[in-house]
Amino acid sequence: MSAFRNHGRGHLSGPVVVIGTGLLGTSIGLGLRGRGVAVYLSDPSPTNQAVAVDIGAGLPLAALEGEQPELVVVASPPDVTADVVEHALSDYPDATVVDIASVKAAIQDELRRRGVDLSRYVGTHPMAGREKSGPVAARGELFTSMPWVVCPSEETSDAALQAARALATDLGALVSQFTAHEHDEAVALVSHLPQVMSSLLASRLQGTPLHALSLAGNGLRDVTRIAASDPTLWVQILGANAGKVVEILYGVREDLNRLIGTLEDPAAPGARLDLAQLMSEGNAGQSRIPGKHGGPPQAYSWLTVLVDDRPGQIARLLTEIGEIGVNVEDLRLDHSSGQNVGMVELSVLPNRHDLLIEALNDRGWRVLQ
Repeated sequence: MSAFRNHGRGHLSGPVVVIGTGLLGTSIGLGLRGRGVAVYLSDPSPTNQAVAVDIGAGLPLAALEGEQPELVVVASPPDVTADVVEHALSDYPDATVVDIASVKAAIQDELRRRGVDLSRYVGTHPMAGREKSGPVAARGELFTSMPWVVCPSEETSDAALQAARALATDLGALVSQFTAHEHDEAVALVSHLPQVMSSLLASRLQGTPLHALSLAGNGLRDVTRIAASDPTLWVQILGANAGKVVEILYGVREDLNRLIGTLEDPAAPGARLDLAQLMSEGNAGQSRIPGKHGGPPQAYSWLTVLVDDRPGQIARLLTEIGEIGVNVEDLRLDHSSGQNVGMVELSVLPNRHDLLIEALNDRGWRVLQ
């Protein structure tokens, strides 16, 4: 029998089996355990499984002792997901089986090609993660307020779809429903292309003299942040969604060729107009990205506060902003090159901008506009 009790704080009653104890699988286990759901863990790596058990994400699968799970979550690498899903559907004939791989159509199509009964299977994709990998990087709150896409097939039963949605809801995610092909088209643009572009840019930094890199600011750090992602995982993701990504890269290639042609003769008639148009097209695209809480984009006002580079200063700054009664919409950190100060960039609603600057100046903070 289960060693856990569900305390009635979620939609799933459990038990839940999680196959794969990397970052996402372990985070799912931690999140469900925090809601009192019984979780049992399995991983080909005994070390990964042991770490996930040690940090409280669940018990080893052997402890299930023949009890039938309500739900099986396949958190395996994309290249073996179809195999693991097929075995899970066979091993647990009463359970809904979901996977959380980053691509959906290839897995669904492969399962259908094999003649697998898809009525109890739902492909899903939590749009959450970190640059760090493995169970030690897991967080139970990783999915809170993050998108989680469910991609039922035509054969998916209502009960299976309900269980998949319940998993995402219990973990605090925001559920969206796409077809598998709609999902793959969307993530090719909003997830896979950014990874490719970030990696390509970061690759240009190899061999760059350190004195040149010392000039780097937040712009370069922002654009290359995700270039630190796991290469092995991305080889699998890009390979599985290559067709969708290539279609977008064709368009990027056209834009690059256009830009190169313009910059080869920047004084030519119309060249400056073309450059301005390219930048404006970027402005227009960026403005369409949803704003805070997924709402429509909203313009915020930015200010920069200089803080001494010593413990507790940022915490004191944020505490005092709270006392002033202004909500911080976004925050970025940078360091002043060669000086022992940090720079905290803050965005606030425009109608609170001047009030905040005046109040911070009155409290002795050094504010830059």
